Amino acid sequence: MTEHRRILLHGAVVDVVREGDTLRAADGRTVAIDDAIHLPPVVPSKIVAVHLNYRSRVEEFGTTLPSAPTYFHKPTSALNSHRGEVVRPEGCKWLNYEGEIAIVIGRTARNISPAEAGEHIAGYTVANDYGLHDFRDTDAGSMLRVKGSDTLCPLGPGLVDDWDFHDKRIRTTVNGEVRQDSTTAEMEWDMHYLVADIARTITLHPGDVLLSGTPATSRTVYPGDVVEVEVEGLGTLTNHIVSGPTPIRTDVGAQVTETDEVLSTAQGGDWPKRELIKEQRKNS
Repeated sequence: MTEHRRILLHGAVVDVVREGDTLRAADGRTVAIDDAIHLPPVVPSKIVAVHLNYRSRVEEFGTTLPSAPTYFHKPTSALNSHRGEVVRPEGCKWLNYEGEIAIVIGRTARNISPAEAGEHIAGYTVANDYGLHDFRDTDAGSMLRVKGSDTLCPLGPGLVDDWDFHDKRIRTTVNGEVRQDSTTAEMEWDMHYLVADIARTITLHPGDVLLSGTPATSRTVYPGDVVEVEVEGLGTLTNHIVSGPTPIRTDVGAQVTETDEVLSTAQGGDWPKRELIKEQRKNS
C-alpha cells in the first residue's frame, strides 16, 4: 500500500508520498508529517454520501434499512482537511461527528457492475461527515445545509491505495474518549456495491468521493473539542471544533430549530424522550 497526501509546501500545492514519519515530494523535497500543512487528499467534482449503512446505526434509530441504499450530496465547498477547523456557525448548537470511510474514484465509472467497481477505485481515505442538525427540520430531505455547510467534510490525512476494506476497525474519539467503535463487517452494502449503484445513472470521475456511512453513537460536539477518526490501515483524521464569529442571518430563509426531530437525531440514545418512544413502540 502507498499513502498519497496533498500539502501546502512553501506556498505551493504539492502531492507527496508518505515514507514513515516523512512526506516526500516528486522533486525530492521532504517535510516531517508533524510540520506539514495538510490539504484534502483529493479534489472531487462531487461528494456523494449514503444515509444508512451500518447495522448498529440502524438499530440505534429503531428503524430498518431500505431495500437499497439512499444518498445525499455534499457540495465540494464543504471540503476540509486533516487538522482543519470545523466551524459551528454562531447561533447553531447541534453539530455532530460521523466517522466514516471515503471511497475515492480513480477511473471514470459509468454503468459498471459491483465486480468491476474495484478497478475504478483509486483508494480510500478517512472522513468525518459532520452534520449541523439545527437545519434538520428544513433540509431533512436534501441534507444540504445539515451536511453541506462550509468545513463539514474533512478528508485525510492521505489517500491509501490497494487497501482491503473488509473487516477493518473504525473508531471516533472526542478529546481522547472513544465515542464510536465498529468494523466494516457491520456494513450492509460494501464499497464496490456503493460505487456501482451510484454509477448506474451518475458518471463518477477521478477524484470523486463516496462516503460509506457511519456506525452508531453520533453525538454533538462543541467548540474546543478535538475529534479524531481512526480507520485501520488508513490512519487518523484529526479536527477541532471552533465557533464561527458571524451569526446565522435572520433576515432570510428558514431559521434554526430545536424540535424533537432535531434533538433526537443530535443526541440519539442520550435523549430521554427517544427511550420513551422506543418503550412505547415495544409495548404497542
